[in-house]
Amino acid sequence: MSTRRLAATALGMALVGAVVAHLVPGATVLREAFAHPQHVADTAGPDTLVLAWAGALAWTVWAWGVIGLLLTAAAAAPGLLGRVAGALLRSVLPAGARRAAAVALGIGLGVGLTTPAFATATESVAAAAPDWPSAEGAPDWPDAVPAEPAPDWPTPADGDHVVLRGDCLWDIAAEHLTAAVGSPPTDAAIADAVTAWWTTNRSVIGPDPDLLLPGQVLHPPGHA
Repeated sequence: MSTRRLAATALGMALVGAVVAHLVPGATVLREAFAHPQHVADTAGPDTLVLAWAGALAWTVWAWGVIGLLLTAAAAAPGLLGRVAGALLRSVLPAGARRAAAVALGIGLGVGLTTPAFATATESVAAAAPDWPSAEGAPDWPDAVPAEPAPDWPTPADGDHVVLRGDCLWDIAAEHLTAAVGSPPTDAAIADAVTAWWTTNRSVIGPDPDLLLPGQVLHPPGHA
């Protein structure tokens, strides 16, 4: 490597070191990130932990590059020192390792550049969240209107019929006649019984004998 190229490489490494020092947290944070990662994530946030790990990677690669640069300079020296430095250089920094180091250093710097922007964007999103009113400012809605109480039907006595959903006077009269005579009644008998049931319970049923309400208590014909 020529002297001019060596000087340019040294200047580039110095600039990279300055960028890494500016972006990466200090030595205390780096130690805490590896010794107590959970504590760093809880207190400073996971972005700080990721930045510290990426910074440690960047410093490692940078130091590796500095060692290679020094060995390159020493390899140019004549005699035994140059031969030893050249052998160490080929062992420490082969061509493939130099390319991998460049990629790793780029990843470390990229994480360092994007992490502060990510943190700023997160803070902006949090700051832009709507300030919903507290529960104290909730509208004072009126209380629900209580439902009308169910009709207070009288308590049924023996022989009375309590209307259920789906009941009709025809079925009630037929059932009552069957229980009374012990055999199915004729339609004419049921029709007469329907009229008798309606007449007896007109005050409960109302003017429409076909309209029965669940819970109504009907007295059988002849009820005193």
